[in-house]
Amino acid sequence: MKQDSLDRQPAAFEVSVYECEVHLKFRLIEEKGGLSDRDQLLEQLIDAFTCGTDEYLEPLQVLVKAEEVSEMSASPELRRQLIRLRNSNELA
Repeated sequence: MKQDSLDRQPAAFEVSVYECEVHLKFRLIEEKGGLSDRDQLLEQLIDAFTCGTDEYLEPLQVLVKAEEVSEMSASPELRRQLIRLRNSNELA
């Protein structure tokens, strides 16, 4: 019986803090009043966009930026989460 799977070292995962900016402009066919609930508006728009272009969605402009930033620029809550992730056995 081979022990290959036991002898392999797990891949090391690195996590960092990123600042992301997304600009989307698209046309969407939607039920009237379907986007009037402000609390769900962003979620609905992102869901529609991630489903991809189809006969109901026409992308006009897409700009996405992601830049690694210093951990110190993150909130204390985000830094604590980063420490938890780095100390987690699941990522090791």
